[in-house]
Amino acid sequence: MTEAVDQAFEIIGGRGVASVDIAIVLGDGLGSVADGLENAVVIPYADLPGFPEGLVEPDGALVVADHDGVTVAYMRGRADFHRNADAAAMAIPLETLAMLGAQNLVLTSSVGSVRGDMHPGNLVVITDHINFGGINPLIGMSADGGLVGLTDAYDPKLFRRLKRATLHCGVQTHEGVMMWFSGPSFETPAEVKMARALGADVLTMAMVPEVILARRLGINVAAVGAVAYYGAGFSGGAPSPSVVLKQTQAAAIGMRRLLRALPKTREIAQP
Repeated sequence: MTEAVDQAFEIIGGRGVASVDIAIVLGDGLGSVADGLENAVVIPYADLPGFPEGLVEPDGALVVADHDGVTVAYMRGRADFHRNADAAAMAIPLETLAMLGAQNLVLTSSVGSVRGDMHPGNLVVITDHINFGGINPLIGMSADGGLVGLTDAYDPKLFRRLKRATLHCGVQTHEGVMMWFSGPSFETPAEVKMARALGADVLTMAMVPEVILARRLGINVAAVGAVAYYGAGFSGGAPSPSVVLKQTQAAAIGMRRLLRALPKTREIAQP
């Protein structure tokens, strides 16, 4: 793994990227968030060892650009557990970003709602997660770095910056806990009822393994879900891949405005 990280790091440096301040992972249907950036450096995943392959997004790439003096690296597309049965599939990209100096990571993905006030098209800033899949990407890695604490899996400072970014861009966001299911099947009505009973607000097949991998590396994490469907049996929910992709693409407009506003924010010292 180290060799692939070193190679990817050298390739990115050779394209003129010396360091990164914030990294953003864009899930399926959200790739357009990285479109139209001025003077962007675009490196196809195919050129980077260990980066995702066989994506839904046909133009998977690392896109690096400057926002208000902040260097932001967008990962356009991710490797999901339900496609390759490897919960640690994003380890090499995240380690590469850490080597580039990224201290903050924002994860994005489509999510399903199990709350009546969170509708398709809404954005949800994640406050915590429940790993219902029971799969951990660090299994087999604990000998390298010990056990990883997740008390502040979602960084309070990044959370506050995202909430301030909503004021800059005028995009309303909700807050909620997400429950991770391994997929690739959608949740059953009984599982949706269970998720609500256990305190989940949204459902996902992504992001949680990356949160755990990033915290192992000491990277601060935030996550934003794009509500694309209601959970099965909830408020008439009957999710399908085509509907989820269409709704996620519609939510990408607000996601783009929110993430473009994030570099304008700065952490304010708390009393």
